[in-house]
Amino acid sequence: MNFSDFSKASQQFNQFSPEMKEQMMKMAKARVKEKLLKWFATPTFVLLGIVLGAVIGALTACFGDISDRLSAIRDANPLYFIPALAIGGAAIVFAYKKWGRWTERGMDQVFAVGLNKESDFPLVSIPMAAVSTWLTQLFGGSAGREGAAMQIGSALSYNISKKLPFENAAHVMLVTGLAAGFAGIFQAPMAATAFALEVLLVGHLELGALLPAAAAAFTACKVSSMLGFHKFSVDLNSVLDASGFSASVFTNEGALDGKFLVKLALMGVLFGIVGGGFAKLLGLSQDFFAKKFPNSIKRIAIMGVGISALLLVFFQGRYAGLGTNLLDMCFGIAGNATGSAAETADLIGNVAGYDWILKFALTILTLSAGFIGGVVTPLFAIGATFGVFVAGMFGMPAALAAALGFAAVFASASNTLWAPILIAGEIFGFNCLPAFFIVCTVAYICNGGQSIYKQKKIRIKI
Repeated sequence: MNFSDFSKASQQFNQFSPEMKEQMMKMAKARVKEKLLKWFATPTFVLLGIVLGAVIGALTACFGDISDRLSAIRDANPLYFIPALAIGGAAIVFAYKKWGRWTERGMDQVFAVGLNKESDFPLVSIPMAAVSTWLTQLFGGSAGREGAAMQIGSALSYNISKKLPFENAAHVMLVTGLAAGFAGIFQAPMAATAFALEVLLVGHLELGALLPAAAAAFTACKVSSMLGFHKFSVDLNSVLDASGFSASVFTNEGALDGKFLVKLALMGVLFGIVGGGFAKLLGLSQDFFAKKFPNSIKRIAIMGVGISALLLVFFQGRYAGLGTNLLDMCFGIAGNATGSAAETADLIGNVAGYDWILKFALTILTLSAGFIGGVVTPLFAIGATFGVFVAGMFGMPAALAAALGFAAVFASASNTLWAPILIAGEIFGFNCLPAFFIVCTVAYICNGGQSIYKQKKIRIKI
């Protein structure tokens, strides 16, 4: 605008009434404020993501460490703790009715808030989820713990978002908290970021939350690691090198190995069926037992007695808790494959063909009864043991098949794709990433549209 244009505009403005001038000034201020908020939104979200990542990383490290200690106590004394599973379950339900009403839905609450079905996410859900998960672990319930970690992260970040003036702040911060909680407990920040972005809405990535979610995930991972929380990882390349097997889908001069690709695709189909079947049966089982025992205390007490009896009958707690003992058997000593080849082979040889189905069934029963905890780590154990079970069928090393099952069953059961691929790379190494990509993609496609989470699905017309 030149001087003459400005002068004309000024003259026109002076001709307006005082009321009109005041109205125009208010509109101008509102537009400037809107622009400033838009410019400052992303930097603010990123800074908050870093701060929240540090806090959530510390909380999840503490939560995970206590969970590990309680699991170790139970493993050392299974006959003292597993028979009391029903008592622990009754205590969980009583505590929720007394102090945590409307927060007992676990990850369902996270999805209800994330999909704008609800707007309340009480902070009391943080201690309730943590303590309830500890009780489940102590008394041997076959469940994970990432659900509580993600509730810790999402509840904290969501409540902070209510004080922010930015558009869509609640949704961005919820995704950020999810990423931080996942990263803090698994120490896999890339997978955590992808999981938080893709899990709420099938077929859509919440890219508006990418930067804050990544900042929170990497910070939470670092803080959790600095506080000494143990990360499960396996040097799969060393294991495969020792066996002389190449897991590359590429042969000489970059050509694709068609035979290996077919094997991976067929394994992906099987993993997809197992993961999708788990998700479907979990939903059916939860509905069935909720109708069979409408009283939640009676349900968890009666089913708790039966589950504890099964856990003791099946090798005194072999299928209790997270399932990390099964993962150790699948991949070697203490989950790091640092033992001798003979020791590693001996451990893998201890994986039975029925391990995956018993862990599968007992995890569904535990969660259907109403025990609190996640499902991802048991899914890792189910997938890995099933991978060992089918390894001979495809002529693959047991450790490689276990790693493929670890990621692909998670992909099919959670109805997510990028997070399972990335967590496989972060845990097992990125040299085998093409193989993980293929098997996870096929498993994702073959899961029958099922999910362990109450996701919202996009209907795409072709």
